Amino acid sequence: MKKSIFLVLSSFLVFGGLMTGNEGIAKMAESKKVLRMNLHSNPPTADPGIAEDSVSLTIIRATFEGLTRKGKDGKTHEAAAESYTISEDGKTYTFKIRKAKWSNGDQVTAHDFEYAWKRVLDPKTASNSAYQLYYIKGAEAFNKGTGNAGDIGVKAIDDKTLKVELTNPTPYFLELLSFKTYYPVNKKVVESNPKWANDVKTIIGNGPFKMETWEQKIKMVLVKNENYWDKDNVKLDRIDFSMEEDEYTELEMFKHGELDWAGSPTSSLPFYIDSKVAEKIKWKPIAGTYFYRFNTEKAPFHNAKIRKAFAYAIDRQLLIDVLGLSPWLATSYVPPTMTLNEKGYFIDNDVETAKKLLIEGMKEEGITKLPPITLTYNRSEGHKKVSEIIQHQWKMNLGVDVKLEDKEWEVFLEDVNEGDYQIARASWTADFNDPINFLELFKEADSGNNDTGWENPKYRELLNQSNLEQDHEKRKAILAQAEQILMDDMPITPIYYYTNSWVQNDKLKNVDMDGLGVIDFKYADITP
Repeated sequence: MKKSIFLVLSSFLVFGGLMTGNEGIAKMAESKKVLRMNLHSNPPTADPGIAEDSVSLTIIRATFEGLTRKGKDGKTHEAAAESYTISEDGKTYTFKIRKAKWSNGDQVTAHDFEYAWKRVLDPKTASNSAYQLYYIKGAEAFNKGTGNAGDIGVKAIDDKTLKVELTNPTPYFLELLSFKTYYPVNKKVVESNPKWANDVKTIIGNGPFKMETWEQKIKMVLVKNENYWDKDNVKLDRIDFSMEEDEYTELEMFKHGELDWAGSPTSSLPFYIDSKVAEKIKWKPIAGTYFYRFNTEKAPFHNAKIRKAFAYAIDRQLLIDVLGLSPWLATSYVPPTMTLNEKGYFIDNDVETAKKLLIEGMKEEGITKLPPITLTYNRSEGHKKVSEIIQHQWKMNLGVDVKLEDKEWEVFLEDVNEGDYQIARASWTADFNDPINFLELFKEADSGNNDTGWENPKYRELLNQSNLEQDHEKRKAILAQAEQILMDDMPITPIYYYTNSWVQNDKLKNVDMDGLGVIDFKYADITP
């Protein structure tokens, strides 16, 4: 009898202990600082040398770090580099690499930066971002096959010293170094697996977070990187990303407490929002332009007059009024944050001129009817609405029937890069706060992010000239001349300037979004 009572009591105590332990574990889990967000689409890659979209950039910014990093004050600060010196002529930088580790425990060295930059420039890598390294001596020649890797002006003197030689003084070079194309990669990891940047086991970074889970097109989990040099300033324990394409579903998840953030820059808010949610929307103008590309190598958009006809026949103000997209319609490519021409280069909704140009362009081509035309965009409720309104305007103003075609993000990117389109939705947000970052995209037909087939010798000459001009006002005038050429030839048509909009949990603090629209979770904090 006593034995039975003892067994029952023992069982009760053990069970109670388990319950108490489980409750303790649950409370510990609840105390974890977890940020829950949505990625509108599956990131194509986590490779900083290859990525060219905002979703991938968000992940890369969290898991990698360059020599410099934008701080909470919006200024550029030392990051992977603990210090640097600049030569008197402004063309040679010498960086001291701080004591830091990769997320797998390897030491971060100057050799990692040299390897990463030369890898991006190697024609075999086929990086569309290689041109962003052309400021470095010998970089452009090597990337275009006319120079040698040994002539590139980046060299690891030893594990902790990196020497960089530029072709010309570049006042914004330190800011450039905070952008993903200048991030290091782990040579051993990269060369061991060609698909390393899509495999959670081999995505090894040096940033504040590391990747723990990546279920393609389903979810992604980042956790605090215990090997990060500044880990004491990282407050979040984990970031959980869902991958929901539908903006309305994403917003419902936010309203039901399943997400702490909905909207830009990893997704978009839907157009129809109830008043309670609308009151909580946060807005931030950013250095970005929404535009359409014309494929100048395919009929009928090999003709500049036909391109301009389509551009002038868009009523951008109506588009903005109907959809509440942004306070600024765009009649120039370079955004207001770094404007070269405040008045713009053409008149919005200039239908009469558009009709005249269409007739002239068709006459030049010897045609009386346009071929079938398709407008392609990546799958999104926002892009769909914009495309439908513009499709209707082209029908009403020009009498042209345009077919709409939506594609998954990765397929869309591949097709545009291959020139498999006629008109394609596009956007560009600045990597650094200077007009050259927008204009250099179209410097050459075969440059990585051009994708229009257009180039102009005078345009290229002006951009080269701007790199040599040290006087700020003279340089601005040169770049304005270049933008005038771009808008006269119209391989692209600007539509509106970006304003990021989102809603967030009131308990979430210090998620930084800079004037370029880039989001940074390093200092983010949330109350469990």
